[in-house]
Amino acid sequence: MLSGKHILLVIGGGIAAFKSLDLIRRLRERGAQVTPVLTQAGSEFVTPLSVSALAGNKVFQDLFDLNDESEMGHIELSRAADLIVVAPATADLMAKMASGLANDLASTLLLATDKRVLVAPSMNVRMWDHPATQRNIKTLTNDGVLMVGPNKGDMACGEFGPGRMAEPLEIVDAVQAALNDGPLKGKHVLVTSGPTHEPIDPVRYIANRSSGSQGTAIANALSALGADVTFVTGPSDVPPPAGVKVIAVQTAKQMLEAVQNALPADAGVFAAAVADWRMANASDSKIKKDGNGLPVLEFAENPDILATVSQMTDGRPALVVGFAAETDDVMAHATAKRARKGCDWILANDVSPETGIMGGTENDVTLIHADGAEDWPRMTKDDVARKLAVRIAEALK
Repeated sequence: MLSGKHILLVIGGGIAAFKSLDLIRRLRERGAQVTPVLTQAGSEFVTPLSVSALAGNKVFQDLFDLNDESEMGHIELSRAADLIVVAPATADLMAKMASGLANDLASTLLLATDKRVLVAPSMNVRMWDHPATQRNIKTLTNDGVLMVGPNKGDMACGEFGPGRMAEPLEIVDAVQAALNDGPLKGKHVLVTSGPTHEPIDPVRYIANRSSGSQGTAIANALSALGADVTFVTGPSDVPPPAGVKVIAVQTAKQMLEAVQNALPADAGVFAAAVADWRMANASDSKIKKDGNGLPVLEFAENPDILATVSQMTDGRPALVVGFAAETDDVMAHATAKRARKGCDWILANDVSPETGIMGGTENDVTLIHADGAEDWPRMTKDDVARKLAVRIAEALK
């Protein structure tokens, strides 16, 4: 899927540099040519020999290499690739990029390039959260730099939080999305994701345990196949996908409005766990425990986004895919939901607490459609997303 594509891979300094070795392998498996640039700090974690052996190409390290620079090597490197990937992108390297510094080979070619740049940040959680880093991220994003990750998790330093470099396959998906080449090229796909938060008062809300990871994985997989993806997301535990249009919302009503504004689309995948109810009497100020008894909470039904889109008479996507997260009688409830909503496909999954699926990294789904049902084996949510994206591409041919 990356056959004939040339990737210039800048490897920054950090413990996550070991993942860059697997990233090179994954890119080459898909037919890409990889030219590696290893920073001085990066060479403290991975060796030029191992990088060169996996890439099948010379490793570039020095700005003032007489042989390379006699032909203005940094200019040639920065222009010859289809995409520049920085993985890991350290706080220092991102700060150089944001400030326009050029004091080594990596920063010089990043400043001299006329190609798109994709960064995979990796750093300590405190460094990630620091205002300076967040300013740099905003600058880079405004400059058109694409970003994948970082993920949350345990770090080598012993802390936990955002800052872990995205996994190699996540970066490969982002590379494919950035190059926008695949069977879904020219197709617009709308994806909803995450929970919705329905306010009780300014500090409390009704929500659910959805992490948004499955919807995010689907958006990444569709984008990797070349789709133009509009991603409408409620508050999520995972970073939004790179290379897609992201619309952040809070409530079900906001999500419906965003979905309607995003149409028309060739397909819609409604993976969001939308709250069925909202407060009809949400308070404008914090409800106090004042000794006068329990507050009265009045519920109202939220709009049904999947049914609204499925039953459109004008502008309905050619393929509408829903999800049915159930805790009992999964197949019966999901089959009935598909008929009731009017969608084309529905992915049924058991989200009982003992499955670990809600908020977890794996999913176990059954694809239900007009011709029957297909049981998919339990797999990672990324693999579910890739399998679904391929099926959508086949359906939209």
